[in-house]
Amino acid sequence: MSTTTFTSLAPELQKNPLLQEFTGTDGSIPFAKIKVEHYLPALDASLQQARNNIQKIKAETQKPNFENTILALENASDLMERVVTIYSNLESAHADDTHRALSEKIYPLISAFSSDVSLDQQLFEKVQSVYLNKDNLQLNGEQKRLVEKTYLSFTRNGALLDETKKNKLREIDQQLSVLSPQFSDNVLKATNAFELIITDRSELIGLPDSALEAAAFAAESKGHKNSWLFNLQYPSLLPVLTYAKNRSLREKLWRANSSKSFNDAFDNQNNIKKIVQLKHDRAQLLGYATHADYVLTERMAKDAGTVTRFLNELLTASRPAAEKDLAEVKQLAAEDGVADLKPWDFGYYSEKLKEKKYAFNQEELRPYFKLENVIEGAFEHARRLYDLNFKELSGVELYHPEVKVFEVTEKSTGKYIGLFYTDFFPRETKRGGAWMTSYREQGYVMGQLRRPHISIVCNFTKPTPTKPSLLTLDEVLTLFHEFGHALHGLLSDCNYRSLSGTNVYWDFVELPSQIMENWVTEKESLDLFAKHFETGKTIPADLVEKLKKSDRFQAGWQSLRQLQFAIMDMQWHSTDPKNISDVDAFESMATEKARLFDRIPGTNTSCSFSHIFAGGYSAGYYSYKWAEVLDADAFEYFKEKGLFNPEVAKAFKNFILSRGGTEHPMELYKKFRGREPDPKALLRRDGLDL
Repeated sequence: MSTTTFTSLAPELQKNPLLQEFTGTDGSIPFAKIKVEHYLPALDASLQQARNNIQKIKAETQKPNFENTILALENASDLMERVVTIYSNLESAHADDTHRALSEKIYPLISAFSSDVSLDQQLFEKVQSVYLNKDNLQLNGEQKRLVEKTYLSFTRNGALLDETKKNKLREIDQQLSVLSPQFSDNVLKATNAFELIITDRSELIGLPDSALEAAAFAAESKGHKNSWLFNLQYPSLLPVLTYAKNRSLREKLWRANSSKSFNDAFDNQNNIKKIVQLKHDRAQLLGYATHADYVLTERMAKDAGTVTRFLNELLTASRPAAEKDLAEVKQLAAEDGVADLKPWDFGYYSEKLKEKKYAFNQEELRPYFKLENVIEGAFEHARRLYDLNFKELSGVELYHPEVKVFEVTEKSTGKYIGLFYTDFFPRETKRGGAWMTSYREQGYVMGQLRRPHISIVCNFTKPTPTKPSLLTLDEVLTLFHEFGHALHGLLSDCNYRSLSGTNVYWDFVELPSQIMENWVTEKESLDLFAKHFETGKTIPADLVEKLKKSDRFQAGWQSLRQLQFAIMDMQWHSTDPKNISDVDAFESMATEKARLFDRIPGTNTSCSFSHIFAGGYSAGYYSYKWAEVLDADAFEYFKEKGLFNPEVAKAFKNFILSRGGTEHPMELYKKFRGREPDPKALLRRDGLDL
């Protein structure tokens, strides 16, 4: 059964670039040829092809087995998945209003197809037959894992329901397929809607030259002479909150950022209530008490009780430390005449306190973090740890001039690994934040091995007419974080795409990303890439020492902040939504035990919390803290044996990065570490184990 027979398409469709064979480097995407008007015709044609392939599986007269049922399903919608992957990736990274508007048509079509597959009784009976007979089919471990995952996908998406409940599930999935993109679109529009023009330089005292130059460049690019433009993109927002002496300026930007999509033209309150209600109804249809219970059966944590205990244990350690952190900041602010510290003051006085305690200002690091040097540093880490080489390619079509693409090979053998795209700067067509994604996952399709095409997308400080892109420490950490995800995708060595790369439990997927952050504050690592952008000199030892000493600065506060998000997420998804009438009041209740500031009227976090309402982290935001335990424990192993120890790196590559979801993550971790993770490792690293 072929799933890529393009010649079967109508002649007019054969001209559609999304449906043609991709003939660029390793089948790279012909971005320049793809127009918005190509998506719907390509989706319709590829959906029809997928339905034909499904029909062939159902019509198969031989007894259901791995090849004619499970593997056939794995490949059945290959072309359709390619079309949707390109559309959805660009919807996040580079899309105008016309492109984004298509989501209201495209995602319901995909949802309907998914429902047609998972709720097809005849198809499910074939899958179930293979599942019940899997121990007699002489399958290897990876094949058994794929059988189990396929069967669970059917049962967790309604295959065991009666017809009435199946129809209800279809309705719910259709509605969710529209609501989540609407939520994300509202956040992007609310972000883009705010711009602040400053014409008086005296209002900007304290801002570093880098921020001033960027703001002046932004203003001039929009026709404002002798002015400074600030917006809610992080490279613009954070310097104000961290360095601006002007308290009213800090307040203005903080309030704008903290009220996105809340009681404005892009309000998300009704979207939130609909989303949580629909997810709750969906979970109950499938036999679960709440959406959190539904989600967590496919996570390392397993159930809501485990997550709650985990978060509460961290809360017990973090809150007292955070209270001390806040008290220190309040005292410093009081000395400056600010008796009533507000949230928009915290970042400013926190930075002042760091300077006072450690004689350290993060702006001192920025000249050593030229973007091009940092990315080369990430590549050098991949070379030393995993024998990888990155070579920038020309002549490959890209979706934006700022995007770059690299060929990844095994340095010692020249073996081809995959393509790696980078997209680093904010723009109005890109949503905020940073993420890794794939344009093509690793695995075999119709007997042919496909190597992955991986991308990382960020919103970093842009270059100006006089300076290159000079990153903050947080931006460097983010780059290494997303690069860790990329390595997870690139180094995948599996047979089946749905088990490869980052297709793992979501409380495990952050281990490869978060562990990479650990190298950033080690001198041995910094010496590889932290070179002054003008002199070329490596970062001074005394500056690294200051960085190391300040590494645990306000660890309690930072931990409590993450816990607040995680606890709020769990509350949203483990509460009966019928008891939620007011989004803001519910958030206030949900965050109370992890909050040290009084909430500011008119502001709300949930309404722009895309991770849990538009991304895949509903009932899963705890994953960041869960994976921190794993990465702290794993990095202790590297530090014990050597930061670039070949044996430890080889074990991490062989048992974590290359195996995807082919085994339970705890089994993979034990193969790497020789034991289960030590839950105290995170507290030790953060200095909260006292």
